[in-house]
Amino acid sequence: MSTGTHPSLSLVSTSDAPAAVGPYTQAVRLGDMLFCSGSLGLDPATGKMVEGGVEAQAKQALKNMKAIIEAGGSEVGKVVKTTVFMQNMDDFKAVNAIYADFFGAHKPARSAVQVARLPLDALFEIEAIVSLA
Repeated sequence: MSTGTHPSLSLVSTSDAPAAVGPYTQAVRLGDMLFCSGSLGLDPATGKMVEGGVEAQAKQALKNMKAIIEAGGSEVGKVVKTTVFMQNMDDFKAVNAIYADFFGAHKPARSAVQVARLPLDALFEIEAIVSLA
């Protein structure tokens, strides 16, 4: 049985970020909220993971997330909460510096966890909940 998307939901997609690597969308808009799927450090032009380790992947993933947020009609300064997934918690300090630089004075709520494995053997992934108001 196939289920369609409910009319209260609006799917968000942009070619400025990599296409989803599974049966999901880049983000879903509901009312005045935007729910962004996890962003990896994939180059949108090639679909391949960027080289340069966790730092390069984190920077690219954040850039991809920003493109999705903007395609959804919002901006980085309206990010309410993020969840950061790392393959190795030893990367926390490096990731934290990149994250702080990306968000600047804005400090959204955040969870950061180490996971056993990420899609495409990524070292970093980030998802976000964003206000549209």
